[in-house]
Amino acid sequence: MKTLVLGLGNPILSDDAVGIRIAQGLKQKTSIQDVIGTSEAGISLLDYVVGYDKLVIIDSIMTEKGKPGELFRLELEDLKPAMSLSSSHGVDIATAFTLGERLGYPMPKHVRIYAVEIKDNTTFAEKCTPEVEERIPFIVRQIVEEERL
Repeated sequence: MKTLVLGLGNPILSDDAVGIRIAQGLKQKTSIQDVIGTSEAGISLLDYVVGYDKLVIIDSIMTEKGKPGELFRLELEDLKPAMSLSSSHGVDIATAFTLGERLGYPMPKHVRIYAVEIKDNTTFAEKCTPEVEERIPFIVRQIVEEERL
């Protein structure tokens, strides 16, 4: 099964880089060849994911009740695509996948999304906050076990 691990985020915005940092950890701990960290989003992600059987996405999330470093596991079906678009800017991942499927692209059949609760995504910093940083090795191990990477 051709697998892609895709870490999303901005590498200079503190905790927003957690998806990229976890993807880097997975590349070091597994034999997965295709591991990408990117700050691209929405429809641009189609350039990366087309042609893969399995896709593991890692990104940050800010909820009202989560604890920094908490890991949420989602399926693509948990996200609702936008029903109408006034612009291609700001297209979310669910809408991008729906568009890719409608255009006939060979989209991954197995998609898992790991969202990490963060504390700060506005401070310019090349490291995550301590609360999130200390959880990265644990999250890497958890994803390896759950995805059998």
